[in-house]
Amino acid sequence: MVRPRSPLLRPWFRRMVAVLVALYAAGTLFGGIALGWIATHPGKRLLSASEQDQVSSYAALTHAEFRDVRMTAGDGTALRAWFLKPADWNGNSVLLLHGVSDNRLGMYGYGQWLLSKHYGVLLPDARAHGVSGGEIASYGLFESEDIHHWVDWLEDQVHPQCVFGFGESMGAAQLLQSLSKESRFCAVVAESPFETFREVSYARFGRPFHTGPWLGRSFFWPTDETGFMYVRLKYGLDMSAVSPRDAVRDAKIPVLLIHGTADSNIPSYNSDDIQAANPSQVQLWKVPGAAHCGAHEVAPAEFEHRVLDWLSQHSAGGRKS
Repeated sequence: MVRPRSPLLRPWFRRMVAVLVALYAAGTLFGGIALGWIATHPGKRLLSASEQDQVSSYAALTHAEFRDVRMTAGDGTALRAWFLKPADWNGNSVLLLHGVSDNRLGMYGYGQWLLSKHYGVLLPDARAHGVSGGEIASYGLFESEDIHHWVDWLEDQVHPQCVFGFGESMGAAQLLQSLSKESRFCAVVAESPFETFREVSYARFGRPFHTGPWLGRSFFWPTDETGFMYVRLKYGLDMSAVSPRDAVRDAKIPVLLIHGTADSNIPSYNSDDIQAANPSQVQLWKVPGAAHCGAHEVAPAEFEHRVLDWLSQHSAGGRKS
C-alpha cells in the first residue's frame, strides 16, 4: 500500500528551492562584483626606505652600478624600478617581472644571481604594485605597453647588446603578452604563466575544493562572467582579451616556459597550451613536484643551468630591430 504524500512537503520544497535560487543569484551578483574588484586591486606590498638602502648598499659592496629609476607610462602612470649593472658586465640586461600582490623584491634574489653571472638587471614594480602608480592591475592589457617602455629605457640609457625578459606568474603572463608589440627581446623566460585570464579564473574557483577548473566552468560560471562584466563596465577593460597564449602564437622571440607539475595556483596545462600555440618558438620544461614558481626550490642546479644556457644560446646575433 502506497502512503499519500504529506501536503506540507511540496510547499516546503518549493520554498527551499526558491530560497536557494535567490541565494545563488545574490551570491553570483555580489560575489562576481567582489571578485572583479579584488582582481583589479590586488593590494600593494610597499618598499621601505631600509629595503632600498639594503639594495644600494649591496650594489656598493659588489661595485655594481645602482640606479633608482622613475618612468612615466604612456597613460601618465608613474612607474618605479631599480637598475643594477655589475662591474664586469657582459653587455646584456634582463628585465625581471614579479607576481601579483608582490613588488620588485620578489625577483631581487634572481637579480643578485644574474648580477653574479655578469648580467645587468632592471627590476620594476608593476603598475598598482610596490611604489609604482596606477589604480588597477590589468594583467597585461596596460602592462604589456609598460614593458615596451622599459625596453625603451634600457635601449636608451644602457645600450645593451641583448635585452632578455624573465617573469614569474603574473609577471610571466605580462611578459608573454608584451611579445605581440615588443620585438627587441633576444629571448624570454616565463615561469608559471596562465594561458588566459579567463582560464586562471576558472582554476581559482576550483582551488579551495581541489576540483581543478571544471567547477569554475560550471557551477561558478555565472559568477565568473559577472566579474568580467563588472570590470568591463566599471573600468572599460575587456579581461577576456588577456591571453598570453594568443600573444605567443605569432611571436618570433624564443620562449622558455617553466612550470611545476604540482602547481595548484596556475595548473601546468596552461603552459602546455601556450607551447602548443607556437611549438617552433616555445620550449617547455615541466618540473616534477614543483609548486607555483617553485622550480628553483625543487631543482636549483638544473634551473640555473637551463636559464643561463637559454640566455647564452640567444645572446649572439639574436637582437631584433
